[in-house]
Amino acid sequence: MATKIRRTTSPKKVIRYKRKRRIRAGLEGTAERPRLSVFRSNAHLYVQIVDDNKGHTLVAASTVEEEVKGKDVGGSVEGAKLIGGLVAKRALAKNISQVVFDRSGYLYHGRIKALADAARESGLKF
Repeated sequence: MATKIRRTTSPKKVIRYKRKRRIRAGLEGTAERPRLSVFRSNAHLYVQIVDDNKGHTLVAASTVEEEVKGKDVGGSVEGAKLIGGLVAKRALAKNISQVVFDRSGYLYHGRIKALADAARESGLKF
């Protein structure tokens, strides 16, 4: 992974990047089982299903989309549940039923856990 960390980057970010590299080393999204990647900011949540062999994003969902933005959930746990269900519905529409979960170095807690649980309940298999 070619992510550069500057000296001015906060220690929390450095620790997360190291954790992210460690996790990503053991994960790979294929055409049969793509990678469900999560990015979390303070205000929003972004999710993609990626085929790493081709380098293509197959499905994406985020809290900045119009259909989610109107519900005023933002980056909360409720927003994570909504996005998890939405990405699962879109994935199943494209015949993607199994994914590899990539939490991108974030702890499996709070919004990340809510997103994963909602995606599982909507039919995705991790």
